[in-house]
Amino acid sequence: MPTRAAAEAATPDRVAHHRFRANQLLTSQMARIQKRMAKIEPFPGKPQKQPEDETKQQSQQAAESIADMTTRRTAHEIFTNVEKNAHDELKRSSRALAFSGLAGGFGMGLTGLAVAAVHAAVGEGKMQEFISLLFYPLGFISVIIGRAQLFTENTLYPVALILSERKHFFDTLRLWVIVFFSNVIGAAVFAALMVRTPSLKGEVAHQLITLGQNAVVGPHSHIFWSGVVGGWIIALMAWIVSASHWTIGQVVIVWSLTVVVGMGHFAHCIASSGEILSSVFAGHVAMTAYIAWLGIATLGNICGGVTFVTLLNFGQVTDEKTDQQENGHEE
Repeated sequence: MPTRAAAEAATPDRVAHHRFRANQLLTSQMARIQKRMAKIEPFPGKPQKQPEDETKQQSQQAAESIADMTTRRTAHEIFTNVEKNAHDELKRSSRALAFSGLAGGFGMGLTGLAVAAVHAAVGEGKMQEFISLLFYPLGFISVIIGRAQLFTENTLYPVALILSERKHFFDTLRLWVIVFFSNVIGAAVFAALMVRTPSLKGEVAHQLITLGQNAVVGPHSHIFWSGVVGGWIIALMAWIVSASHWTIGQVVIVWSLTVVVGMGHFAHCIASSGEILSSVFAGHVAMTAYIAWLGIATLGNICGGVTFVTLLNFGQVTDEKTDQQENGHEE
């Protein structure tokens, strides 16, 4: 009679043996099923296509698709994308534009909030300020990649369509008015949330209010020409984003150009509104000072975007568009 200890010692061997046999049976059954499936025609009675021809055709289509997505677009192709985007935006209802503008104005508050939070974490100093400004593009990335309405982008899209088709003026005016005021209201809601509620720690709130105080300071001529540069950069960013095939490329473009706006402290009518209105709600800046700043900065943004991006790029494609229109009339 085997002892109890010997039986317990043999148990693991028996378990391993049973598992091995089960695996063998399972493998054998799978092999039989595969053989049977191989004998079954996928479509009985119909001739099958040559797999090699099909594979070659699919490979060729994939190669053409990749080549198209990796080839740098021409100026005319970029302008065509800009026109398509403008048509899509002008077709949207006023309600949809308003909600999108509110989201855009609120989201742009992330520029000042990111800078303030990082600055509060790393402390004072030139290097610390540089590090905090690296996070300035977060608001632009969230709004532009998220396809919310941003007023300064619209110094390119609908204006390009007006130049190209000689119409859509009143549709563009409707879009501008709705998006501008909804952006400002969104920025005001952001500022109220940051300053009028205990949502921020004291140091972060202090940094956000300081950003607003610094943004509104300066003679009107400086604010205007600073706005011209800021408007040029943002419209240029919108143009280059229209040339990009990939979302990751668009993110890099947005970050690379808008970080210059932050580093240079250029006036942007919506991005800076969240910061300045935070100072207004905290009682450090007068509302009249903000309204004056907003009007001058907005005018500068419009002049910079329309003049140095939309008009110049329309000028470089206008001959091609004229040729296309003449060929279309001849046909």
